[in-house]
Amino acid sequence: MRGIDHPDELQFSLKYLHPVSMLKGVQKASRLLVAALEQQQKILVIGDFDADGATSSALAVRCLQAMGCQQVDYLVPNRFEYGYGLTPEIVVEASKRKPHLIITVDNGISSIKGVDKAKSLGISVVVTDHHLPAKKLPDADAIVNPNQPGDNFPSKNLAGVGVVFYLMLALKSRLQKTGYFTANNLAEPNLSKYLDLVALGTVADVVTLDQNNRILVEQGLRRMRSGNACAGIKALFQVAKRNINTAVSADLGFACGPRLNAAGRLDDMSLGIECLLADDESLALEYALALDDLNTERRAIEENMRAEAITLLQELDEHQISADLPPVICLYKETWHQGVIGILAARIRERYNRPSIVFAPAETGEKDVKEIKGSARSIPGIHIRDILDEVASTYPGLLEKFGGHAMAAGLTLERQRLDEFTQAICKITKKNSSKETFEEICHSDGKLQAADFDLKQAYELRFAAPWGQNFPAPIFDNHFTIINKRIIRSRHLKLLLRPKGFERTVPAIIFNAELDQWPAEGEVVHLLYRLEVNEYQGSYSLQLLIDKLLA
Repeated sequence: MRGIDHPDELQFSLKYLHPVSMLKGVQKASRLLVAALEQQQKILVIGDFDADGATSSALAVRCLQAMGCQQVDYLVPNRFEYGYGLTPEIVVEASKRKPHLIITVDNGISSIKGVDKAKSLGISVVVTDHHLPAKKLPDADAIVNPNQPGDNFPSKNLAGVGVVFYLMLALKSRLQKTGYFTANNLAEPNLSKYLDLVALGTVADVVTLDQNNRILVEQGLRRMRSGNACAGIKALFQVAKRNINTAVSADLGFACGPRLNAAGRLDDMSLGIECLLADDESLALEYALALDDLNTERRAIEENMRAEAITLLQELDEHQISADLPPVICLYKETWHQGVIGILAARIRERYNRPSIVFAPAETGEKDVKEIKGSARSIPGIHIRDILDEVASTYPGLLEKFGGHAMAAGLTLERQRLDEFTQAICKITKKNSSKETFEEICHSDGKLQAADFDLKQAYELRFAAPWGQNFPAPIFDNHFTIINKRIIRSRHLKLLLRPKGFERTVPAIIFNAELDQWPAEGEVVHLLYRLEVNEYQGSYSLQLLIDKLLA
């Protein structure tokens, strides 16, 4: 389940990172950056409007400044005005700042027209990205992406921020060899100082935590726990009421990441980037509080959209809901918010174990919706980006644009062709799957005995590794009697459970519970769960985090 074949794969020292030299394009890109630094050219970083894009942008700016770049700035496209990536429109906006060089972070691999526009304006372009490329690559001056053709980098799972970190390592090494730091009377920067940003972006982007990513995340977490995080990350922990001294990857994924993402979903990701660039703690806290407010608003919008989505699903034929759900669930409402459709797609995917695509109008406030944007979330066994690629090639002209990963993707199409698209993607997905594909498999590390329900053991598991995507924390299954059950915040369940055959009871919680599915007090349930440490007002106790009600 976790793919560990050798004890060395659980080592977290930086010396175990894959060599920078193995990343295709990184040497060419670093040469361009050296020339830009030596000539003090203006560099403009263009990022994405999610947490990976925000951390990538902040990392690039901070590292370049630390290496003596006096003219570096960033620009992040507003989701609602420019859409994703280095579009020709955002290049025109960028050109007003008169950059000599554009560096894309967490985007650019599909920006063929945008790169061409930049080149026509005399602007050099270095693309750093991790998304899967199309058959044609942009005509950039350099491309750094472990997933580009001919790249032998062992890990294809780097997040955008990880790619930027590798480029900055290559840049520093090249500058050292040329004597740049000595000649310019600059202290050589310790780039590990910025691993807190790398850790946050990597976890928040839900990329696979292979060994290389585990090292990056664990080293970043150690910086946070030792009090060496940047002011912005400290502030995000503070507003989320999480203890940074005991930080784990779950804090990044469920507390810091969503607050950063809220800026890109509802407003402007510049707010998140400014938070991560702030060195003054009071200023960072102001930004973090604003992000927290946006996240509260995002949750309210999401809850309303989720209720509407469930209603739409219930309007499907009864036989579909009970026995024959479509291979891909596609939902759309003109009132839905473009910034929250990805989260909603994930909720629908979790509830029905089907790839889900949720659409919203591409332009807000338009009465006559001509174009819609979709956010897709998939399940193991269905590579959603490849499915979209097959739809595009089988039905030319149906998809205007798309891109993404195996488990998540984005797309755009004409509103009037939604039904046609739904039929097409269901047909292609059905061809590439079987009945077993949609049968959810629940993995367990086994049953625990009475002595195992222990706070010390929960601590050991909590800090044993940076758990995350495709490297899950240990999960167990037991039968329990429900002693007490109460609803908190209208959507979570707080439980008191007695493991079957044991005398003791243990507290438990399940977030975003399907409340109508839970049995009454006194009944016996089979649960999939994790041992967790519950921290409240400085005290610590054992708590079970329920993953799923099995029976």
